[in-house]
Amino acid sequence: MKKKVLSMLLCCAMTFTLLAGCSSDGGDKQANAPETSQTDKKETDEKEEAKSSDDSQDTDTKSSDDGATSGGKKVGVAMPTKDLQRWNQDGANMKNELEAAGFTVDLQYANNDIATQVSQVENMISSNCDILVIASIDGSALGTALKGAKEKNIPVIAYDRLIMETDAVSYYATFDNESVGEIQGQYIVDQLDLENEAGPFNIELFTGSSDDNNCVFFFGGAMKVLQPYLDEGKLVVKSGTDTTLAACATPNWSTEESQKRMENIIAKSYSDGTTLDAVLSSNDSVANGITNALASYTGEFPVLTGQDCDITSVKNILAGKQSMSIFKDTRELASQVVKMVTAINNGEEPEVNNTSDYDNGTGIIETYLCTPVFVDKDNYKELLIDSGYYTEDQLK
Repeated sequence: MKKKVLSMLLCCAMTFTLLAGCSSDGGDKQANAPETSQTDKKETDEKEEAKSSDDSQDTDTKSSDDGATSGGKKVGVAMPTKDLQRWNQDGANMKNELEAAGFTVDLQYANNDIATQVSQVENMISSNCDILVIASIDGSALGTALKGAKEKNIPVIAYDRLIMETDAVSYYATFDNESVGEIQGQYIVDQLDLENEAGPFNIELFTGSSDDNNCVFFFGGAMKVLQPYLDEGKLVVKSGTDTTLAACATPNWSTEESQKRMENIIAKSYSDGTTLDAVLSSNDSVANGITNALASYTGEFPVLTGQDCDITSVKNILAGKQSMSIFKDTRELASQVVKMVTAINNGEEPEVNNTSDYDNGTGIIETYLCTPVFVDKDNYKELLIDSGYYTEDQLK
């Protein structure tokens, strides 16, 4: 009996050992495995490699399985920050459209920190992204990082903000930013009826970050329209602020900074009941700070411009606290950039419509300009709701 038990135990032990050996990934046994096992192992390895890559990214930066299995090349997308609704939408639109086109996407947000964005771009280059799309925080801060892209022949598309002082930039995609400023300036002219009214009307001027090359166009376009009325005396900057970009700039497009500056202006120039008729603001984050500051202003809300149609600003437009915002449909811009990326990937020349106006200090950058329009309380439904950009519930 003891012998039978011992014999059974030995058989079990030998069977367990044999099974363990069959499940091993050892080289000799793998070499003798059927061909289908080689395929399974390759797929497993690829999945593990993809998972390892994904685990190193934020949930918003994970690559698309569709892009990977379709053999799509890798596109690095660098966005300035998640703190502004506009950049969240841009990043999401870009990622979705690129993945739908078969590309793998590495999407990164830099929390408006220049050093972080430089590091992210360097990592994209070292991880062998095939194409880079970059919305820079500081257009002059990426030159050194992009030397690596130039050396590896990685095409770079500057997204909405032109990257300055580097010959690594291949193309630029944006909205017609000078037109943005012109529309804002003309809106003020029309609302105050400056063609017919004698005035004078009091105006204050705000733009964005002085290290953002777009401000040259935003502010320049607006002042091209407003300057004749300032020269004529129909418009007066009551605070005495110089009408230069540097004097009217708002660091990092900060809502808090614009609120502080507006509060100081109100205390200095409008606390005695003087009427503030208009405020030029180059975008919505700056306009939101101005709106916050106007809580201490006892007069009627002035004509106030903006840009980007952020939800907070659209709600303010409907509440009569902001007059208008420039609508730059980022879906259109994302679609155009995807077309540019696809053309580059196919060895073709991307479509551009401006080859003369955008010089980044090393030469003219071939550019595609999308067309902006303005939204106010009279047309918001048609442009924002009917187009599917927002739902009615989002603006309640």
